[in-house]
Amino acid sequence: MNTMILRISTLGAYIVMVGVNALAVGLPIAGRRTGDISDSYPNLFAPAGYAFSIWGVIYILLGIYAVYQLGQGRNEIAARVNRLFIVNALLNAAWIFAWHYDVIWLSVVIMAGLIITLIKIADIFRDRPIAPRETWLVRWPFSVYFGWITVATIANMTVFLVGIGWNRFGLSEVFWTIVLLLAGALMGSLRLLRDRAVPYGLVLVWAYGAILSKHLSAGGFDGKYPAVIGTAALCLLVFAGTMAFIVVKKKG
Repeated sequence: MNTMILRISTLGAYIVMVGVNALAVGLPIAGRRTGDISDSYPNLFAPAGYAFSIWGVIYILLGIYAVYQLGQGRNEIAARVNRLFIVNALLNAAWIFAWHYDVIWLSVVIMAGLIITLIKIADIFRDRPIAPRETWLVRWPFSVYFGWITVATIANMTVFLVGIGWNRFGLSEVFWTIVLLLAGALMGSLRLLRDRAVPYGLVLVWAYGAILSKHLSAGGFDGKYPAVIGTAALCLLVFAGTMAFIVVKKKG
């Protein structure tokens, strides 16, 4: 694909993604807001509502990248990222429709596509060194996005399991929530160590902090599940320790 067409297509895909998400709030699509669907599948992994405000940060950062890459015609990294980002952005928009029309199984499939493309993008940054400016304008936007989608994938799968009435093999919801929290923390920490991208870790802290907040707040679960609270707090300590290790190792 011609590099100019690729760069324009990247900006166009970004506009489509943001436009569809804006419609999801403004119309809203299918007469339901994104959070309404989440609320209709109650579960103990769901974060406090404020957590979703991070989408504003993600779209701003990706917008900065979408504009920056327009002037990067000979940048091989940007070209490789753009191909994946176009797919990712269109999947992001498609997810909104699947979610709002309550086709949860399809939203899970689309979410899998989102995280796969973000893994591939993260691998591009790890495979070769990039200039300091590109760390801010290219790598960090996708690290923040990747961090949120890591947790969102687990949350999406949880909603699907609630929707199909999964019996959890007879085990309690608290037990499985703890399993999900620990699995997310393990996968997130391993990815954090692999990529050494602190912004990714900060988003994990944001997401898990919002889960903890909902469990502690009177408007949420009001402290009814101490085992979940303790596990979420432990995961936050793991993330903090992992990021501290990365920072110290970089300085060393």
